[in-house]
Amino acid sequence: MIYLDNAATSFPKPKETVEYANNFILNIGGNPGRSGHTLSTEAARIIFETRERLTTFINGKDSKRLLFTQNGTESLNLAILGLFKEKDHVITTSMEHNSVMRPLTFLEKEKGVEVSIARCSKQGRLDIKEIKRLIKKNTKAVIINHGSNVIGNVQPVEEIKDTVRDIILIVDACQTIGAYPIDIERDNIDILCFSCHKSLYSIQGLGAIYIRDGIKLKPLKFGGTGSKSEFTEQPDFLPDKYESGTPNTPGIASLLGGLTFIEKTGLEHIIKKKMALREVIIKGLSVINGITVYGNPDGKENVPVISFNMKGKLPSEVGYELNKKGIYVRVGLHCSPLAHKTIGTFPEGTVRVAPGYFTGEEEVVKFLEVLREIARK
Repeated sequence: MIYLDNAATSFPKPKETVEYANNFILNIGGNPGRSGHTLSTEAARIIFETRERLTTFINGKDSKRLLFTQNGTESLNLAILGLFKEKDHVITTSMEHNSVMRPLTFLEKEKGVEVSIARCSKQGRLDIKEIKRLIKKNTKAVIINHGSNVIGNVQPVEEIKDTVRDIILIVDACQTIGAYPIDIERDNIDILCFSCHKSLYSIQGLGAIYIRDGIKLKPLKFGGTGSKSEFTEQPDFLPDKYESGTPNTPGIASLLGGLTFIEKTGLEHIIKKKMALREVIIKGLSVINGITVYGNPDGKENVPVISFNMKGKLPSEVGYELNKKGIYVRVGLHCSPLAHKTIGTFPEGTVRVAPGYFTGEEEVVKFLEVLREIARK
């Protein structure tokens, strides 16, 4: 088995992920903040430690402003549905995932929120001048897909923030967190949304959002928090304001394991290894007849996410042949129809390959060998 679908979720996970999750499930298991007994307080301690370490990882200043969610989509929904009011204006790009486009389309239809889309080039590159041109008096926020889940190109968020100045910058970092350096202070990011099961190595079912001080969002959920239980009104302090219901503590424990793995291994080393595998794949694809690689294959500002097509074959046909050989990739539109319209691959989509830290170079060589066989058919 050769797993090359790490843009969907990383696999396998580091041993630390498994050990920390197992330890919680087998030895702790309490509901955090709901009781005063030892197991409950130990569960709460794990959440506290994970929140602190994840905040440090992105160079946040206040761990209470780091909130856990179910996934990156819920984080983006909280940012979008919680921020905009009727007649607000928002700018986004033509490379966004449906986790951005669908809530924006909902607001456009239901609340009259005005949505402007900055068109990117076929290489996925955003022209900052286009963002500047679209700004209006009622522009409340700009939403940017930091790293494309289709072609892997990374947008210059620091430069974008310099352009939009006081307008809120919301960044979808699902593909970049743990795969590309992120510093919310340096990059001046106002709201950072991401999943934790990709390059942060938690198990699935966990995301997070960091909200800069001074920004207030309407909560998506209301309910029990284990705090202020004498009141029926939702607590107004963080993180309880946005974290109702029993959290995914096994997932958060697994994230603590993932962060421990990253700290032991070194983020720079992880990125270097994954990008080296990307380069091997790009070079290999470039010499196979009939292969078209999308985006900016030679560019430095990328994460290891590669999209290609094979002349005369649908992406699904290529994926089927690879699957028969035990090689797992993703085919189709990757929940990003607008991005595929931008790069010219709609409606069939592409074959997407995403190596991970645990991918061996020999596995990449085998993948390319099988791909050559498919091309010869």
